[in-house]
Amino acid sequence: MNSKEQKTSLGKIFNKPFTDKDSIRVSVLSEALPYIQRFANKRIVIKYGGAAMVDKTLQNAVFRDIALLASVGVQVVVVHGGGPEINQWLEKLGIKPVFLDGLRITDNETMDIVEMVLVGRVNKQIVSGINNHGSLAVGLCGIDGGLIEARTLGGGTHGLVGEVSKVNTKLLTPLLKESYVPVISSVANSPDSRSHNINADTVAGELAAALGAEKLILLTDTPGILNNKNDPNSLIEKIRLSEARELIEKGIVKEGMRPKVECCIRSLAQGVNAAHIIDGRTPHALLLEVFTDAGIGTMVMGRG
Repeated sequence: MNSKEQKTSLGKIFNKPFTDKDSIRVSVLSEALPYIQRFANKRIVIKYGGAAMVDKTLQNAVFRDIALLASVGVQVVVVHGGGPEINQWLEKLGIKPVFLDGLRITDNETMDIVEMVLVGRVNKQIVSGINNHGSLAVGLCGIDGGLIEARTLGGGTHGLVGEVSKVNTKLLTPLLKESYVPVISSVANSPDSRSHNINADTVAGELAAALGAEKLILLTDTPGILNNKNDPNSLIEKIRLSEARELIEKGIVKEGMRPKVECCIRSLAQGVNAAHIIDGRTPHALLLEVFTDAGIGTMVMGRG
């Protein structure tokens, strides 16, 4: 059957003329099928951040992608921060944001605002957005069910900034089994019950490891890992764990990209199969990564 006959036949099935655009859609669906089958009932942890949290069109694309992933049987966990909105609220309340070595100085007053914004506002906006696209999302933070235990970072030089001490996934298991999408803000308690703000990339990586996730995906504002940060065409599409470590040692991976790559390295070292750093400014970047042969961004592989 030639191309014209195929279009005529498909046109009869769809009860309308079958166009080249329809052919592309069918091709995309066909390409996605083996990936849908592969990732059904597998766990994927997504760190949601960057421009995709600010731009309304990108927001809706991400929410739709997450809903689609969940609807075909992928067990999705979303982790988020919310730095820009925290800054906005601090400024509204007359509190000047202060940073040291790229980390927010978080005193008690600032921590109150961080907790209010991340847990009470940003988290619920994400939950609502996913629910509006047909999935059932549940908003949580690290405090809920003892999900994450924090310890104060660096002896307290940054105030109530924490790092992950323990992860307890008992709360998440039944939610994932029933096809809920846990949406987790990066606030957790230390053993003395003080709230701490933790880097969301770090939380995502540690959760991915504890859940035995198939993939960790970090949505960023860059194309991925670049050999030259000033040249978007120098994208490294695939890299092994050992090679990622070398890029840090050589200073090629530095500044804001370094903690993301370190997060990938830690999660892979603990058993996650693959970690991806992708550009959240690309519409439907999640679907392009999970359901296409080419993928998008940088894939960090755990073997070798």
